[in-house]
Amino acid sequence: MPPIPRLGLGCANLGNLYRPMPDATAAEIVETAFAHGYGYFDTAPHYGVGLSEERLGRALAGRPRNSYTVSTKVGRRLRPLGPGETEPAHDFVDTPARGRVWDLSRDGIRATLESSLERLGLDRVEIAYLHDVEDHLPEVYETAFAALAELKAEKVVGAIGFGMNFSDHLGRLVADLDVDVVLCAGRWTLLERSAYDDLLPVCARRGTSVVVGGVYNTGLLADPRPGARFHYGRAPAETVERARGIAQVCGEFGVPLKAAALRYPFAHPAVVSVVPGASRPGDVEENAEMFAYEIPDALWPALVELGLLDGDLPLPAAATAPAGG
Repeated sequence: MPPIPRLGLGCANLGNLYRPMPDATAAEIVETAFAHGYGYFDTAPHYGVGLSEERLGRALAGRPRNSYTVSTKVGRRLRPLGPGETEPAHDFVDTPARGRVWDLSRDGIRATLESSLERLGLDRVEIAYLHDVEDHLPEVYETAFAALAELKAEKVVGAIGFGMNFSDHLGRLVADLDVDVVLCAGRWTLLERSAYDDLLPVCARRGTSVVVGGVYNTGLLADPRPGARFHYGRAPAETVERARGIAQVCGEFGVPLKAAALRYPFAHPAVVSVVPGASRPGDVEENAEMFAYEIPDALWPALVELGLLDGDLPLPAAATAPAGG
């Protein structure tokens, strides 16, 4: 599997996540990502029922194909909505008239990827993930993963794996199957260690690469205030206080909390990339700046000493500092 760029753009926002986004803003977000050294773009049919893929595809058009890495996802096939039909929003608004259908059959996987390639304007993608399949594991083992393996053998995709929030399920899938890469969202961060216990050891043993999404834990590690979101819901008071404690220590070292949140996942050697999202071009610029921020090695032991990080966790070293996108 070719190396995955260490800084990626999560493209859910391009699908009108939570609020509408003008086409011009979506295009500017991708343009800004290229200008600031991002090399990896992660999307999915689920994101705005294809809108994210369409916008990303238009923004990639004309660029040298070897200048970027793209991942998309399979598991939910899209279909046109009939007259009077509606589709649950799933947090996306003002989306095209399409519906989602779970389809983990061989033909469904192939058709889903073919449609994604059409929307993206590409003849291949570097990575295809089975998306949020934690409630569909029998079909994964019976048909879906084998279908992805066929597409990899045909060189339609370069690497295959899984993307989801549940690190325990990911760990079992990595143990059982020949998985190249997983995208784990929100479970290996400054506030959440569960992937360290059930996923990362298996990935290290099996040689599976890990891409980390949700490094800001739905916003709490971007702005740790009462009422902030954590794991897609309201953050518990004690979690807010821990995030604020981490932010205070970071401030004492002259380090923005976002910079520490982006750096910390690289403490584990299986982690190869982080993919923060962006709702405006300024977010892209800020994340690039935070990604490259120089962080004193002494910050991490200070967090452990105050009980803000568990003492058995690995800590980033100077050698893990990302050198670029």
